Amino acid sequence: MKHLFRPLALFSALTLLGGCAKLDTAPAVLTAQATAQNAAAAGFPEAFETGSKAAYASATVALASGTWTFDDALLGTASADAKTGSQSARVRNSGTLTMNFDLTAGAGVVTLDHARYGTDAAGTWELWVSTNSGSSFSKVGSTVTSSGTALATASFTVNLAGPVRLQIRKTDGGTNRLNFDNLTVQTYAGTGGGGTTPPATGKKFLFDASHAETAGNADWVLDVDGGAVPRFPTPAQSGITSSTAESYWTAALSSWGVALVKLGDTVENLPAGTAITYGNASNPQDLSNYSVFVVDEPNTLFTASEKTAIVTFVKNGGGLFMISDHDVSDRNNDGYDSPAIWNDLMTNNSVQANPFGYSIALTNISETTTNVLASSSNVVLHGSQGNVSQLKFSNGATITKTSGSQAQPLIWQSSSAQGNANIMCATSTFGTGRVFVITDSSPADDGTGSPGNTVYPGWTEIASHAPLHLNASLWLAKQQ
Repeated sequence: MKHLFRPLALFSALTLLGGCAKLDTAPAVLTAQATAQNAAAAGFPEAFETGSKAAYASATVALASGTWTFDDALLGTASADAKTGSQSARVRNSGTLTMNFDLTAGAGVVTLDHARYGTDAAGTWELWVSTNSGSSFSKVGSTVTSSGTALATASFTVNLAGPVRLQIRKTDGGTNRLNFDNLTVQTYAGTGGGGTTPPATGKKFLFDASHAETAGNADWVLDVDGGAVPRFPTPAQSGITSSTAESYWTAALSSWGVALVKLGDTVENLPAGTAITYGNASNPQDLSNYSVFVVDEPNTLFTASEKTAIVTFVKNGGGLFMISDHDVSDRNNDGYDSPAIWNDLMTNNSVQANPFGYSIALTNISETTTNVLASSSNVVLHGSQGNVSQLKFSNGATITKTSGSQAQPLIWQSSSAQGNANIMCATSTFGTGRVFVITDSSPADDGTGSPGNTVYPGWTEIASHAPLHLNASLWLAKQQ
């Protein structure tokens, strides 16, 4: 069983693939990527969605991360407030936002989204830190100017052992107002040889919601709130404990997301309308800020620049979790289904043709198989999250490996030889990055989706499904 989809498009996937044009030029991309991410500090990201404060007078506010003092500042909910979600911090004059608690694990890299409020003039602000529980503060990094009405991201390298407190100061002194949202804090792992910061265990995972992953009856995201997919699932992931149920969030991939957070990782959605970029410092959700990009059954084609971004992200060390569905599964009736979309990315990109060494076959199978690669050392099949002995497809495609390529098939159809065809999931590498591909969306479906969607519990239907997805996630993030 699986999601029902809308009436089928009239175009064949073969015709669609034949009509795709090659790219003539490639946009500028980064030549290297620091994929290692420090672990998120407890209580962060801080999305300013918890608590309320409607006046500018100084007062304490209980946010998800802890208690803060807002001085000449409030939590803004107006349409003119630049924000992700329903509210953000708004500061005027020489106002401040100050932590009333210590980050005992210190602070590594700190990022903060910022913008000017409505039609107000541009303003300046700074990040200050305290290492003595707020008795005194010192400035970190450069003064930042907020000149646009859309949120931009500022980044600061704090690199201080705990205890650490943060303070955001508006410094221009004018009555113009500034908005702040989505504060992230990475713990500080200390310095190693050569003065570099060694990576901690936690990594950042980005789940795509920008390519119609909720079209039709699909629900392939971490969380849906009021019909919209937020960047940060709500409630805040800082509230997740070892006993938190997957129903903490509402979408078909919530079990997967909650499980990653329990392992110490951080998860986000890439909302509809947000660009997929690599090397764009003005995009707070640029792929260079993440270790793994998860795309579950895309239903619209990637643009030329998006294909370049994704393939280059992998080439420079990123992890790509590719999920397809069966042939002729076009949920939004635009003429393209996920096998065609993935094949287009691999055949028509400006970086390298066939970068991963396989293609998605235009097939539709339903079966439970135990035809698993016999390798006790393969960490995707036998990793920290358990052993994989079988896989169930409820209408999925298959994979064909290019002879001699770097792709490693892991599971095949029941009656198939363990060769280059009839593959149901596989790993591959490209450059310094890693790829995992599975060609049915049902195994990741946790059976609890948005109101009105019909979903099925593939995540728990077969005992191997959760270990397979989690082991693959950790392997992509180079955590095992």
